[in-house]
Amino acid sequence: MARPNLPNLPKDPNWPRAGHLLGDMGHNTGVTAKGAAVVDVAVLGLAASRRSISPTQAHTTPGAIREALLRMSTWCWDHEVDLGALTWLDAGDIADIDDTFDSAVDATLVGLAPRARLILALGGDNSITRAVGLGLWQQDPSRGGLITVDAHHDLRDGRSNGSPVRELIEAGLPGERVVQIGIASFANSPAYAARARELGITVITRDQVQRRGVDDVMAQALEITAAAPGGVYVDLDVDVCDRAVVPACPAALPGGISAWELRRLAYLAGASPFVRCLDITEVDAAADSPDQRTVRLAALLMLEAACGLASR
Repeated sequence: MARPNLPNLPKDPNWPRAGHLLGDMGHNTGVTAKGAAVVDVAVLGLAASRRSISPTQAHTTPGAIREALLRMSTWCWDHEVDLGALTWLDAGDIADIDDTFDSAVDATLVGLAPRARLILALGGDNSITRAVGLGLWQQDPSRGGLITVDAHHDLRDGRSNGSPVRELIEAGLPGERVVQIGIASFANSPAYAARARELGITVITRDQVQRRGVDDVMAQALEITAAAPGGVYVDLDVDVCDRAVVPACPAALPGGISAWELRRLAYLAGASPFVRCLDITEVDAAADSPDQRTVRLAALLMLEAACGLASR
């Protein structure tokens, strides 16, 4: 799959670009494994926006994230990891254009899950979480565990980007194997807070994240979900962050978690041997600031998760 190459970027063979991990653009640095039986990281774009409660062009985001990766290197100084040593597979994009979207996601995930140590699903709005979970757990969510990093419960009635957690639980995902990190005040309702309690969901609020620290809360979340025989799925809804750092997230509020905290949570998720899939959702690339701070954060979340995988 051809990837955008930004002509104004300098070319330096000693400064490999993360964007080239996903395909050969003349100077590929990673090991792209389209024909390999097993890969380290599989990337799948899910261009979904039709079911969003807030108007969004989130379907533009998978491509924007891939382009943003061209502005980043493959080298993680904190952990002394070169992501070029991992094998990568870009599975392309699935467009949310008709009622075949869910079945296409399911078929793709059924094929990817046995091949990849970690699947990175690039949204798209949060409605993708239902389709990805069903595909990852082969239509049997009773086998799964789910960690959401999100300001919202996503337990709404109906079918939208505000309902995927409720839909997965109704499909069989045990509520006691769902952990929600970063739930924000004034972003939910009494009815849905009560629903979270009734379903047995573990809720860790934004205030608790601040007081306890991200390492502690992710350790708790993984302890609760690790028993899932089908593996753990981590949903990173970027609107969990402070609105100042994610202007492309329609539902973000002032006072959310920091960009660094979300990056650290992505790394910790990737480092866990129980985590099979991680998604990045609720970024509307078309609404980003001129400096592309939200899309660039989304790209960094990919790299942090892959770095965590390399540490396993």
